[in-house]
Amino acid sequence: MAGEEAAAGAGAGAGAGQLGAEGKEPGGGGGGAEGQQCVFCRIARREEPGTALLPCQYEDLVCFRDIRPGAPHHYLVVPVEHMGNCKTLKSEHIPIVKRMMEVGKSVLQRNNFNDLNDIRMGFHWPPFCSISHLHLHVLAPASQLGFLSRLIYRINSYWFITAEQLIERLQTENAAS
Repeated sequence: MAGEEAAAGAGAGAGAGQLGAEGKEPGGGGGGAEGQQCVFCRIARREEPGTALLPCQYEDLVCFRDIRPGAPHHYLVVPVEHMGNCKTLKSEHIPIVKRMMEVGKSVLQRNNFNDLNDIRMGFHWPPFCSISHLHLHVLAPASQLGFLSRLIYRINSYWFITAEQLIERLQTENAAS
């Protein structure tokens, strides 16, 4: 949320579009009006020269530093194709969430952070996200989050869900249907 607000100020107009199949907004994948306005779509297309992309092992994901970091290591992992927020996901999206987590752990390790027990990875739960393009926050060390960051990225809150909690929720919804 912290970096999203700054990115939103950079011209993101994404957010209010209707979601279609697969949790994607019309014009997703970087085309159409939504993809043209969404700052994360522009970053994924390498149209934002001020945002350096970090190495990523998957072609359908990008990773970059949060523009307003809440921890010494704060990265965002984002699908290249425009997808709605985490609340729009279904059980078929579990593999992409798991790959996003893999990318987050890999970028931490490439940046010499190896204590994977001291990290926080998760998503802001709507309506508490200012950019509707799915993105995973990767923060480390979690033990060094400042006061405000501890609130913004608070586990078991109404506004933030860990990646593990999201996967569990998606699995539970699948079992119920």
